[in-house]
Amino acid sequence: MRRREALSLLGGAALLSGRVAGHPTPPAGDPDGTPPTRTDTGYGPLARLPIEGATEAVVSDDGTTAYVAATTGYAVVDVSDPDEPRVLAERRDPLADREGGPLAGIYDVKLSGETLLVVGPANPGMSELSGALFVDVSDPESPERRAFFETDYPIHNADLDGERAYLTANDGADRGLAIVDAAGEPSRLGGWSLTEHDERWTAVPPLPRTLHDVFVQDGVAYLAHWDAGTWLLDVTDPSAPTVIAHIGRGPRTVADEYESGADVYDGLPGNAHYAAVDEAGDLLAVGREAWATEERPEGGPGGIDLYDVSDPSELIHRSTIDPPPTPDPTQEGTWTTAHNFEFRNGILYSSWYRGGVKRHDVSDPSAPRELTWWADRPHAEFWTAQVAVPGSTFVATSRATLDSPAALYVFPDADGRTLWGYDDLVTPTATPTSVETPTSTDATPRVDAPGFGPLAALAGLGLGSLAWLRGRDQT
Repeated sequence: MRRREALSLLGGAALLSGRVAGHPTPPAGDPDGTPPTRTDTGYGPLARLPIEGATEAVVSDDGTTAYVAATTGYAVVDVSDPDEPRVLAERRDPLADREGGPLAGIYDVKLSGETLLVVGPANPGMSELSGALFVDVSDPESPERRAFFETDYPIHNADLDGERAYLTANDGADRGLAIVDAAGEPSRLGGWSLTEHDERWTAVPPLPRTLHDVFVQDGVAYLAHWDAGTWLLDVTDPSAPTVIAHIGRGPRTVADEYESGADVYDGLPGNAHYAAVDEAGDLLAVGREAWATEERPEGGPGGIDLYDVSDPSELIHRSTIDPPPTPDPTQEGTWTTAHNFEFRNGILYSSWYRGGVKRHDVSDPSAPRELTWWADRPHAEFWTAQVAVPGSTFVATSRATLDSPAALYVFPDADGRTLWGYDDLVTPTATPTSVETPTSTDATPRVDAPGFGPLAALAGLGLGSLAWLRGRDQT
């Protein structure tokens, strides 16, 4: 569908409420219930550009260029014509000339000005070489390697804020944040460790307190520390970050619930996967990537919790955006759990794997209102949703499925709803939510003793690590 046709269709009020009028009907005999190539008769993508290994994406400030992490490298895409995005440059096997290279397992890229940050490997064992690559993208058609900061730990995710890079530094038992000078020759400026902040967390095995992602804005870092919750840090002095607030359970609670079986690494509660705030820094969203198990059907999928953080001394949970329905909420089933997202102008743009992409009006965070939902369950598995031109377009990356290659999609930044492969699930069912309460960090209960029993092996290759090996290369 061409952009002008899509926007014309979206002008009809019938398309903006409930299930889209003229819901597309797949051709007879399609075993998946939806064709891999078709034209949406209502709301749908303007374009889809295959990019091998696509995971995360970011967009330039002017909305014309998208930068895509692509597992074995990265791609630069011109999205100035939303109907016909085109690859400007593609770099595979970066740093192949370096000892231990190339850099692989690239799941994240970030952009600040004319510098692109490319990090990897996302998980241990994906690449012999680990670190942060800084790329000059002043000419998007000819990105040039500027510098490389080598690490002795994998980097699952990162952020780039001005002249500082913030890296997830999960090094053995030490799970925390590394802050790197990105202005010239990269050098470590400082960092923060959960266990150094509060040694009681050492009683919890490393895996459930992994730092999964980091988002930085206006001198505050928002750390998604999985079962250790979400931490707000003042990073204005990178050599001495200080805790502002914590949302989540204390170490004793986490340890006790793991020991009792009331919590597992893959399932709720906990699972702080990604956290970000709106432009004002007043509204925080915490996405929870989680799955159910046979023993704990309430363990997933996970949604997105919204918190009022305008007063750091009194954080308030406002609401939870539930995940889309799924026929099988386990890791072996159809993933519809929350993944990455972005705020812009009172709207939350979110991705839900095979649950599709969504837009929510969160101007009243106590009552978020769904504006857009597009999903193609057999053929698209979305990793992120990022604004390109507000009011015009946003982009989303889909990793490969058995039926379709990984790709970058361009969508109209408008209201609408079209669901492919959801005919049996169009009425959302009650979904589990697990709200973590903001806590005072100095009031966290003390852990008297580890007492993990069978879960003591989490420190090595126990239950949680098996979950990591099974699922982390996909998340």
